Amino acid sequence: MFDTALLSAFFQVVMIDLVLAGDNAVVIGMAAAGLPAEHRRKAIMIGILAATVMRICFALVATQLLAITGLLLAGGLLLLWVCWKMYQELRVSHKEEAAAVEALAEADINVDGTISAGAPRKTLRQAVIQIIVADVSMSLDNVLAVAGAAHEHPSVLIMGLALSVVLMGVAASWIASLLNRHRWIGWAGLFVILYVALNMIYHGWEDISVHAFAPAAEAPAAAADQ
Repeated sequence: MFDTALLSAFFQVVMIDLVLAGDNAVVIGMAAAGLPAEHRRKAIMIGILAATVMRICFALVATQLLAITGLLLAGGLLLLWVCWKMYQELRVSHKEEAAAVEALAEADINVDGTISAGAPRKTLRQAVIQIIVADVSMSLDNVLAVAGAAHEHPSVLIMGLALSVVLMGVAASWIASLLNRHRWIGWAGLFVILYVALNMIYHGWEDISVHAFAPAAEAPAAAADQ
């Protein structure tokens, strides 16, 4: 017999991993798009490797952190900010996103004779700094979202964290291309993450309320017993 809560958590985790891995890859591609061809691949490899390592590091501590009273609420509020950023990124022009996908694929996808021709020029150092800063934020976002969606289902949680690492390390470019072709996947992922954020905020506030008001409720009962 199927556990609907387990299946729901599994679906949420897969959507979160898919959308945030692709989103992270697009940001890396945008940062690398303005580089000369000889530096572009190096910057992308640094970005994907850094994002993969950061996901592993954050995954090791995220579940323990969310067990601390108040951090589930904080994580939910952080994911609301992620939703706002994703909303803005989904409204990025198709041309800008196509330039990022071309940079990731090292291919002239729109057949204009160039790769990422419209992207602003920058140095390798500028691109790498931009990529690393984005990787820190987006890796934490991914791990928090997965932990928030599946914290009541340890097996789904472990699978989700492992999947986020694999997708970022192996299939990031392909996922970015997929999201560029099918924008509705990104919007569906945004609504899933919004649901997870609101759920984390609700349960986080509930945890805080229990810890804050339980001692006050117990005090009169203890006095009556005496």
